[in-house]
Amino acid sequence: MDQLLTLEAKIVTVSDGVAVGEREDISGENLHKLLEGAGWIVKERKVIKDGNDSVARTLGELAENFHGLIVTTGGTGFGPRDQTPEGTREVIEREAPGLAEAMRLVNPLGRLSRATAGTLGTSLILNVPGSAKGSVECLEAVIDIVDHAVRLLVDNSDPHPTKHEK
Repeated sequence: MDQLLTLEAKIVTVSDGVAVGEREDISGENLHKLLEGAGWIVKERKVIKDGNDSVARTLGELAENFHGLIVTTGGTGFGPRDQTPEGTREVIEREAPGLAEAMRLVNPLGRLSRATAGTLGTSLILNVPGSAKGSVECLEAVIDIVDHAVRLLVDNSDPHPTKHEK
């Protein structure tokens, strides 16, 4: 199948607790199910510890030679180790503020999110919260358009959607 027709995704759970086995990766599992249900093929899932450096390094590795969507879950709040947006900003080439804002609008707690979105090579990176419910709500807010964004990263001739459907 042509890579432009195949929607591929990778999920990164950013959590000290999950990384050391103290907590289950519920948000990662929920995102996996949501993406597959929306027609994406989840190529890889990783769990890493919180922190700017671990996020930046992992995103750089996952985006190398990858055309698709990379979703991080966790590390977007106000905790001292919540540095996912900083690590993401360190590696992205172009920000996609409209996607981050759309995700913030789905829930009043979204106003506390520091999440970002942007591109690195031919990958679109989205930060979503670490909560099981919030991670899904945020991705659902943009899932109907991220396929178009991902396709545009390689082929600007992808036709603009003529009808917005949810």
